[in-house]
Amino acid sequence: MAIQRMSHIGICVADLERSLRFYRDGLGFRETSSLDVSGQPAETLLEIEGVRLRAVYLERDGTCIELLHYERPGHAGDGTPRPMNGLGLTHLSLRVDDLDAVLAHLETFGARTLKQTRTTNPALRADAIFVLDPDGTRVELVVA
Repeated sequence: MAIQRMSHIGICVADLERSLRFYRDGLGFRETSSLDVSGQPAETLLEIEGVRLRAVYLERDGTCIELLHYERPGHAGDGTPRPMNGLGLTHLSLRVDDLDAVLAHLETFGARTLKQTRTTNPALRADAIFVLDPDGTRVELVVA
């Protein structure tokens, strides 16, 4: 028995079209497939009774993300970003060539820039900053 490969990273979203614009049009992910899920066995797998969701798979640079929009029962949370020391997935990270240009571009697709997180590491010759996707998921942008 062996793990064959990474499959995908799931991201729950409140508004599927808004998130597609951010990840597809803003970050350059390419839509590869989608599916509608309801009933069994999804209710058992997801531990949500009466679930109905739409999942859209996007890929970039060999990484696949799955945007999950729960039509029923809806989503939980208010879009407040999780603290970086919270257990579980904390962020996605992307390398960029021009931080200011990418920030301006992403803001047109609903990104909220966390200006207080902008840092420069002279030893690594790297700049970094966090933005939030439309639902508060952190995305790190790094110039190195």
